[in-house]
Amino acid sequence: MALTNRTLIIFKYLWETTDESHPVSLADISAFLKQHEITADPRTLRKDIEQLSEFGVDIVKDRRVQNLYHVASRHFEAPEVKLLIDAVQSARFITPRKSKALVKRLSSFVAPGDTALLNRHLYIDSRSKATNESIYLNVDRIQTAITERKKISFCYFDYSPSKERVLRRGGQVYSVSPFAMLWNNDTYYLVGFHDHRQQISKFRVDRIVQMEITDEIAVKKPKTFDVSEFFTQEFSMLNGKECTVTLLCENILMNSIIDRFGEDVPVQTVDADHFCAQVTVDLSSNFYGWVFASAGKMRITAPQEAVEGFHRMLESFSERQPADETPSISIGQVKK
Repeated sequence: MALTNRTLIIFKYLWETTDESHPVSLADISAFLKQHEITADPRTLRKDIEQLSEFGVDIVKDRRVQNLYHVASRHFEAPEVKLLIDAVQSARFITPRKSKALVKRLSSFVAPGDTALLNRHLYIDSRSKATNESIYLNVDRIQTAITERKKISFCYFDYSPSKERVLRRGGQVYSVSPFAMLWNNDTYYLVGFHDHRQQISKFRVDRIVQMEITDEIAVKKPKTFDVSEFFTQEFSMLNGKECTVTLLCENILMNSIIDRFGEDVPVQTVDADHFCAQVTVDLSSNFYGWVFASAGKMRITAPQEAVEGFHRMLESFSERQPADETPSISIGQVKK
């Protein structure tokens, strides 16, 4: 057995079985090596441990009649791994099978004595977990394309009323120059220049199929493009006329107001059950929809144009008729 292999086996043994509460002696290490049909005297073992320390492994020697050794610092502390495991288990875009595999890998980063602490009791709504494992590959390809400044091509699908995936625009292949990845509401979004639309657009990564990195050079990102501004425009209450609005809210909504507008938002007590908040928003469907979602616990009281805008949106629900859908085809009808 080569010296390198013996040293690596010692490293594996120390990494997987030792910590401050579980040190091992040279005799323990020697006994483990014998299981692999390797023999080494104490002097050789000490040299192997010195080599591992020189390589960067934090091995502590507890000087006693019989010296004891253990791995001290690791990549992550147990509390950090707990947070990562919770994130993996709760992320909707990670499938149950992939979640289990990632948690197993994360568990290898903590000391052996802390492994039991990683058994999490976090409730996860498994119904919201993704089933499409190609998401991970798509995210990786997009990041690669951004780095290499290449265009990507893909098809994009929607769900039909029968829950069938149907390719948008009859299976047309999209050509996009990727600029950035966004994360919102537990979902990845691709942002890039859409060749057909000739504009910057966003796409949900979990709705992308048949993605390829092309040999075509990507369109250069405009100097005026700001990903933070784009995120705000696309996902916040924007895309309308900016206006300072007065909201009459039930007290139970104070958390929602602060979550949305911050702790510095101006508020005033109205009575024992209500308060008013003055917020600056864009008078858009996003804002009106957010007010509507309060189920009557929040009302717009000023200015009048905001009040009227909200009522117009409500009236549009009863007036709107189903629009003709763009002809589409089932993904199953397209060759991969």
